[in-house]
Order: sequence, then structure tokens, then C-alpha cells
Amino acid sequence: MNVEKTKVMKISRQPTPVTIKIDQKQLENVKCFKYLGSLLIDDGRCTCEIKSRIAMAKVAFSKKKNLFTSKLELNLRKKLVKCYIWSVALYGAETWTLRTGDQKHLESFEMWCWRRMEKISWTDYVRNEEVLIRVSEQRNILHEIRKQKANWIGHILCSNCLIKEVIEGKTEGQIEVTRRRGRRRKKMLDDLGDRRGYFRLKEKALDRIKWRNCFGRDCGPVVFIDY
Repeated sequence: MNVEKTKVMKISRQPTPVTIKIDQKQLENVKCFKYLGSLLIDDGRCTCEIKSRIAMAKVAFSKKKNLFTSKLELNLRKKLVKCYIWSVALYGAETWTLRTGDQKHLESFEMWCWRRMEKISWTDYVRNEEVLIRVSEQRNILHEIRKQKANWIGHILCSNCLIKEVIEGKTEGQIEVTRRRGRRRKKMLDDLGDRRGYFRLKEKALDRIKWRNCFGRDCGPVVFIDY
């Protein structure tokens, strides 16, 4: 293990430095780092990652804007946007925990794509509803994220692996802690849960046919997670 290249980050509501020494050398504590192309933050939230992906998608749009000429059919242009632009913005969306603010950022980005594709300036005072009518679309970027997450989480829930244990928060040797004051933090599974909760979701995942009917198909740093 290279001590100079190894970093430590603790994910918690109130991150504190972690003391880990190797050969009497203290490992550096960091607040964020990129792992497999995704930005991880010590507070465990996805807002910075979502804003970063949206910025990268807008840059990709400017590089590919010649593809969205009005000479092409509308359906073809929409497919190009979802293929070249949305794929950049939604990279790693399967693991996102979307808060209300994050959902608004994504919906704003969705409308930004359709406005740029149709060359509608903000000075034209065209309402979002009118833009959606022109492109024959509905707001579905959040639905697309939910579908991607469902397809991924279905494979996790059908197997017995470490990722499943981490998602469920039932790792061996876990210490029971008292609940903090305030509202419970939103979890990744909350985006897929229904009124019957997690066990209903897991039951659907174990039945392949039922899962498809419900959701359809269309050396790194050391991380410590404090629940």
C-alpha cells in the first residue's frame, strides 16, 4: 500500500478526521474524491455530483449542437439528446439519493435541453408547458432515473452480497445507536419504496416477472460510513 496515494474519508452528518497510521505515517483525510467517475462527498449527499454531471452534460451539448439541426426529424433529435446528453448527466444515477432540491435541478436541466434543442431563448417568455407541447414530451427524467435504479437494485436484492448488506444497513457487528433529533435522512431505497415499504419492494425483486411488470426494462481511498 502506497501511503502517499492512500486517502481516508469518513461519511457522516458531522464528518470528523479519522486517525489511521501506516508505518507511523498518518493517512490524509479528504472531504471528497472521485471514484469510478463519480464524486463522493463526506456528508453522503449527491448534490455536488448531480451538479457536476449536469455541467458536463451541458458541455457535451455545446460540442454536439450541430447534430440538433432543425433539418432532422423531431423524434430523431430527441433520441440524439437522450443518447449523447442524458447519458452523460445520468451516469451513476442508480446510486443517487434524490432530495427535493436535486429533483428540481434535474427537471431544470431537462427543460434546458428541450429549449436549447428548439432554440428557444429565455427572453422569448415561453412557458415550460408550451415547450413540452412543441417537443411532444412530458417531464420524465426522474422517471428514467427511477427505472435505471430499479433495474440495478433488482439484481442486488436477488443476491446475497456485501452491497446488499450495506444498502440494508445490517452489517455484522453494527452498534445500535439512538436516533438523532430531526427528520430522518432520506435513503436510496426511499425513491423506490411504496406504501408497504421495503419488504414489499424486496418481494417484487425476488419475482423476476413481477419486477419487470412494475418497473419495466428500457485501489481507491478507504471510506468509513457512519450511520
